[in-house]
Amino acid sequence: MNKKRHLKKIKLHPSTMYLLLIVLTIFASFILSSLKFQTTYSTISATDLSAIQNTIAVENLFNYDGLKYMISNASRNFISFAPLSMFLIMAIGLAVSEASGLLDLLLRKTFNKISNAKITFMIIFIATISSIINDIGYIILIPLAAKIFESKKRNPLAGVVAAFCGVAFGAGTTIFVGSSEVALIPYTTSAARLVDVSYHVSLLSNLYIMIISTIVLSIVGTIIVEKIVVPKFGRIKEKKDLMQEYDVEVIDVEEQEQEKLNREYNEKRGFKYAVISALIIIGIFIYSVIPNLPLSGMLLDMNENTYLKQIFGDNSYFQDGFTYMMSLVFITTGLAYGIGSKKFKRDVDVFEGCHDNLKNLGGIIILIFIASQFVAIFKKTNIGTVLTGIVANVIDSLPFSGVPLLILAILLIALANLFLTTAQAKWVILAPVIVPPLMQSNFSPQFLQFVLRAADSMTKGITPLSAFFVIFIAYMNIYNTDKSKPIGIFESIKIIMPYCIIISITWLLLLIGWYIIGLPIGPNVYPTV
Repeated sequence: MNKKRHLKKIKLHPSTMYLLLIVLTIFASFILSSLKFQTTYSTISATDLSAIQNTIAVENLFNYDGLKYMISNASRNFISFAPLSMFLIMAIGLAVSEASGLLDLLLRKTFNKISNAKITFMIIFIATISSIINDIGYIILIPLAAKIFESKKRNPLAGVVAAFCGVAFGAGTTIFVGSSEVALIPYTTSAARLVDVSYHVSLLSNLYIMIISTIVLSIVGTIIVEKIVVPKFGRIKEKKDLMQEYDVEVIDVEEQEQEKLNREYNEKRGFKYAVISALIIIGIFIYSVIPNLPLSGMLLDMNENTYLKQIFGDNSYFQDGFTYMMSLVFITTGLAYGIGSKKFKRDVDVFEGCHDNLKNLGGIIILIFIASQFVAIFKKTNIGTVLTGIVANVIDSLPFSGVPLLILAILLIALANLFLTTAQAKWVILAPVIVPPLMQSNFSPQFLQFVLRAADSMTKGITPLSAFFVIFIAYMNIYNTDKSKPIGIFESIKIIMPYCIIISITWLLLLIGWYIIGLPIGPNVYPTV
């Protein structure tokens, strides 16, 4: 009889996999640089709106200068890595709220009587519209979704997937204008004016299609999570000690009832304190984004002319500080509740409670450090920029028009997004190359801008080069009960691949259908010129 040998699968820690990706990137830069891998693409002059030709080549890091860059910039790459500070700041706020007991109370009161499917829809819908303020959804919603699922006796890993997929695969849309419009419209307008010098792109030009796509993606996402993701993870397994010994204990019913009344009274008082503190601090933040009032506008960039740029522009204090503001809300309300409920009697109680909730972050910080080096090193090689420039030139040379051209453009932009993950960085390269010729093929620049956002969303959740992908992996491993089998990069991608495929098909059908029917995508704006 033949004996079958079963090879044991090697489960690499995600930190190890990021290290391997760093090595692979360095060798790839050496090979591609040796092959003179480069491209030429156009950008637009800010002075006279003329097209400027840019040639960029892959930079070799497998040499003395490359090694010097990696060593000398390691600290800078880590400290400036956006997910690090956002993750730690939000983790502190959630730790205070959880240590006080407020978070558990809110979850019980808010979600106890709501059906699972409705909760999933709420999470995905809020995650989708969270892109109105950059990437805040990854930091706030992923841990909250895990806690919500856990409170409903569902596997928190499914909550992590729901929130992450909602943010990542819905990043191209929201229910109102936000930071994306402020970032992309200048490039759309400049590219359109290469054809028509008077062309104007308004901030509301994608409003209708954004609202509809947000609702559609949330419904489809809910079905995917409930029918595919949740069954994959199963329910929480409650461990029971079969050898447990039971002691007979005489219970004083009257004393027990009194303790229950005292606890409920303290909880109500703590909750009242938390509500008052929440109203005060949120009121302060709201007042800080209202211009032209006494001592108001503190969080606005008053150097900008329009309110949307003041609140969502590159130098907006509101946008830069939103994570800290949300953390302060959790900290303030958590402290108020803890004091009111007598959970926090001394300052030591606060810090000890937070310590219990933050004690497992050491491995996550190591993971974020290595991921930050990978993202920075890949960016330094210019591989993503070169590939995006090639994609732009391919789209420009396609001998198609109408729906075939639209489909190919979407797929190529989605492919480029695997290597250059920031929508603004891609649009700088793509807009001057694809907007003018596609305008002449009867596509409106506003529709093409939304096409970029949709294509950007299709693959945003499956590329390790996305800075916030590491946050997804971090929480997957925080809630992974089997620590001997960490959930790695490729396993994480495999888990969310069904979501990616179905949402990508949804995006394609939505865009094609909208273009064929010719519905307005915004006030007086249509898919065609």
